[in-house]
Amino acid sequence: MRTVRPKKALGQHFLKDLKIAQAIADTVDSCADIPVLEIGPGMGVLTQFLTRKNRPFKVIEIDKESVEWLRNESVLPSGDIIEGDFLKLPLSEIFEGRQFVLTGNYPYNISSQIFFRMLDNKDLIPCCTGMVQREVAQRITSGPGSKEYGILSVFVQAWYDTEYLFTVRPDVFDPPPKVHSAVIRLTRNTRTELGCDPVLFRHIVKGTFGQRRKMIRNSIRSCIGDKPLPECEWLEKRPEQLSVGDFIALTNLIKKD
Repeated sequence: MRTVRPKKALGQHFLKDLKIAQAIADTVDSCADIPVLEIGPGMGVLTQFLTRKNRPFKVIEIDKESVEWLRNESVLPSGDIIEGDFLKLPLSEIFEGRQFVLTGNYPYNISSQIFFRMLDNKDLIPCCTGMVQREVAQRITSGPGSKEYGILSVFVQAWYDTEYLFTVRPDVFDPPPKVHSAVIRLTRNTRTELGCDPVLFRHIVKGTFGQRRKMIRNSIRSCIGDKPLPECEWLEKRPEQLSVGDFIALTNLIKKD
């Protein structure tokens, strides 16, 4: 059987281990019984297990060779194979406006971009599972006080409960990546509103983590200019010491003053 050539430019590392593929597919079971969208199915190693979940299911694949392979092998009905870029497609049209679970063995070169796109569509995606580089998984799931805790941690955890499920070795991929991978699950939390000015919140989080070795009193100047600073304990800390709730409260204090 003809195979697809992994393409470095697309960040492709094809999973070979069927037990791990089954375990990743099973991560969607704890999500609501809604449609599932897989990103980057490649040659369908994960897809074959997701199709057994007895729920509406589609895949998005940007690689023309992989799309041709999936269609030739009749892995899915042709209408369920979407050729395109997840970062650009109108996601609300995929399941006719219905919410869906996002999953996949995510391309390493755009994994962070995928999660930022998820955040832009958070009301459409109540659950997200899948495999990324271990470093990205740690950044997403780590809490305050950790060296991995950063911008992506705060933005994702503002809207999702995060779980680091298990680590995956490089040798179960073709070609093997130079790093370990990890499987995570993100589930929408109960927050319906951020509770502060979202634009200022983003500026403060990005600006302070951009100078993470500095006390917030010093790093926040790049976000608010000459605006007077309120008196609060958070200004004497570094950004990795603040929780999502702390950043929200700090944003409200800055906005008020």
